[in-house]
Amino acid sequence: MADVLIVDCVTGEVTTRPQTAEEIAAQEAAAQAAQAEADARAKAEADAQAAKSSAVSKLAKLGLTDEEIAALVG
Repeated sequence: MADVLIVDCVTGEVTTRPQTAEEIAAQEAAAQAAQAEADARAKAEADAQAAKSSAVSKLAKLGLTDEEIAALVG
């Protein structure tokens, strides 16, 4: 369990206290949400790359050269 650091900017007093159950739960929920967002971002990126690869493959099957495909796809 991590401690909470409290700094009073007026007096300069520094105190620490253990995290409450609510703070721990909120931290864990935030970590789970961040992981879910990162997973979704990674999946979207992988899906976009797969779609691009599929499009390049289809363009090649149509007879376009690598240079023509690069000009279209980038």
